[in-house]
Amino acid sequence: MEANVLPSMNISAETMGCCPKFNPEGWGGRHLNFKDKRFVRATTCSVLHVPIKMGSVFSRVQEHIEDAAVQDADSYLTLSRDLSSSESEHYLAVTGDVADEEMTTLSGDFITRVFERSYRHARDWMHAMKTAAEAAGYTAKQVFMFYTTCPTCAKAYGKNYVVGFAEI
Repeated sequence: MEANVLPSMNISAETMGCCPKFNPEGWGGRHLNFKDKRFVRATTCSVLHVPIKMGSVFSRVQEHIEDAAVQDADSYLTLSRDLSSSESEHYLAVTGDVADEEMTTLSGDFITRVFERSYRHARDWMHAMKTAAEAAGYTAKQVFMFYTTCPTCAKAYGKNYVVGFAEI
C-alpha cells in the first residue's frame, strides 16, 4: 500500500458555493496509510460539540495555505475530531510548510467509511467507525471525520457526505 495516497478527487469541478462537489466513489471501505503526511493543525471552540467561529478559523488557515501555495492541486482533506465538548481540532492536508500556522504530521493506518446524513448524526458515525475497526480485528486509536462540504454547500448539493477515518 502506497503511503499518503488519497482516492481521486476533482477539486476544480464547478461548485454551487465555496466547497467543491464531493464524489464519494472510492472513499468507502478503504485502507489508507499515512507516513509523515503533512498537515496544518488548527483548533476551534465549541458549545456542547457545536462549533462556533469555525468559518473564521478555516478562512484564515485556507488563506495562509493559498499564500504558501501548498494546497494539493488534485485533492483536499481536512480531518476533524472533538477534543472535548468545547474544543475541536482540525488537520488540513498540505504539501509544505505554512507560515503563522501550527504544522504537524500524521503517520498510521486508517480505515474509511462514507456516511450521508445530517451532521447531527456525528455521534452515530463515531460509533460506526469504532465498530468497523473492531469488525476488521482492530481497535480504533483515534477517529476523525472528513466533512467534505460546509452546511451551506451540503444543502445546495442536496447531499451531506462525511468520510470517517479510524486509525487502526
